[in-house]
Amino acid sequence: MSDKIHSDKQKRGLGPISRRDFTLGSVAILGVTSGVDPAQPIIQTTAESTSRQPAARPRASDIPGSQSLRTVHLAVNNWEFEVKVEPETVLRDVLRDQLGFLSVKDMCNGYGACGSCTVIMNGRPILSCLTLAVECDGAVIETAEGIAKSHPRLIDAYIMNNCMQCGYCTPGFIVTAKALLDRNARPTEEEIREALGGNICRCGTYPQHILAVKEASASHEARDDSVQR
Repeated sequence: MSDKIHSDKQKRGLGPISRRDFTLGSVAILGVTSGVDPAQPIIQTTAESTSRQPAARPRASDIPGSQSLRTVHLAVNNWEFEVKVEPETVLRDVLRDQLGFLSVKDMCNGYGACGSCTVIMNGRPILSCLTLAVECDGAVIETAEGIAKSHPRLIDAYIMNNCMQCGYCTPGFIVTAKALLDRNARPTEEEIREALGGNICRCGTYPQHILAVKEASASHEARDDSVQR
């Protein structure tokens, strides 16, 4: 009786299925549902994959933005420089990252709120993080590195009066103080406070900055008198 039932199942396709028949059937079903022809190879052969040539590397002129580079000439601390910059590059990044003047800092992430990026450009203190480099072509710039050579007594006054703790903001203060003394050799305390008002010191040594500028003002005035004579 059981042999008859088994024979009937085989006739109706209900008998045992081999692993090979099951696999081929599954592939056929997946091909129908996914729209893939099961007769076509799914995996690319080694010969086909190796026949493709690697893509050519793009030329420098093909890179987006390469055509927008501008040439800028700068005189920094009596040194002449020629740099290539993007139109949106700020002076701070050129001075620090390209030319290596590490005294130019950026504590406020480019918002112009701390004064640590201050440099003297054409005789005026400016915030280099808010100044586009392309606007400075032909400019004469002075940083703290140059002031250390041209006015070492200002540096000495800052050291002797303990104006710095972490020292991060000190170059910006020195540059601002130098610009003040250039236009006013004997500033009052009120004038010093006003001039340094845009510089932030996270360590809070503000009173010492005033003492240092006062001390340096006398030597700055004496130096100017000797130059005029």
